[in-house]
Amino acid sequence: MSTPSPTPSPFAVVTGASSGIGLELARQFVEHDFEVLITAEDDELAPAAAQLSAGGRPVRAVGADLRQPQGVEELYAAIQEVGRPVDALALNAGVGQGGAFVEQSLVDIQSVVQLNVASTVHLARLVLADMVERGSGRVLVTSSIASLMPGAYQAVYNASKSFLQSFAQALQAELADSPVTVTSLIPGPTDTEFFDRADMADDTLIGRGPKDDPAQVAAQGFAALMAGKRRVVGGGLQTRAQYVAGTVLPDRVKAAMHTVMARPRRHSA
Repeated sequence: MSTPSPTPSPFAVVTGASSGIGLELARQFVEHDFEVLITAEDDELAPAAAQLSAGGRPVRAVGADLRQPQGVEELYAAIQEVGRPVDALALNAGVGQGGAFVEQSLVDIQSVVQLNVASTVHLARLVLADMVERGSGRVLVTSSIASLMPGAYQAVYNASKSFLQSFAQALQAELADSPVTVTSLIPGPTDTEFFDRADMADDTLIGRGPKDDPAQVAAQGFAALMAGKRRVVGGGLQTRAQYVAGTVLPDRVKAAMHTVMARPRRHSA
């Protein structure tokens, strides 16, 4: 009697996985016996893959600049070369930009839109189509508490996260009769490189304020994804309180609050 072939491990793809929440999401998948492909465009990608592989399960690293449509296509080609269906896709890649909108460079503004919005839509369209045709798959979209409020001094970033939250909810409605699930992860301020990269680390109240542990946020996101939940607020009690406030306060009040949190000191009265 022949021995049955072992069931292959599920396969997950995580974007923006060189650090922060993305790295911790990838760690969650590795620790739950997924085969994992991670992607980012910075020099931290290879060390991240080595760190994740330390437990003995190889992690594929694909360098790609998702701000460019070609980068998304290159990533999708690399996914197809694995020869495995994607069981879980974590659309986590994103970047922020702080400061007054009229003072930001157009290049930086477009980078936020291209990475946070355009690349997410592009890759989701490619991978989700495969999942729907196959009749299985899970997608996690990293949104933000920022999606709930007008983002004075973070205008484009907050708007990009509002887009992603709406996008995830629309996909949930479209896929309501499908086995494919879409989950939105809604973190608050998290202890990652985000604020340094957005030039907000020392110059704003939000940059200097308390932050959640990215490992906690990722664990909450992973659990919600695997349970097929529609959304999860990632982080601790403060973030949950911010979420509640974001759902009940008028937009003008939230905009005024965000102004206080995100206005650089040079713009303070």
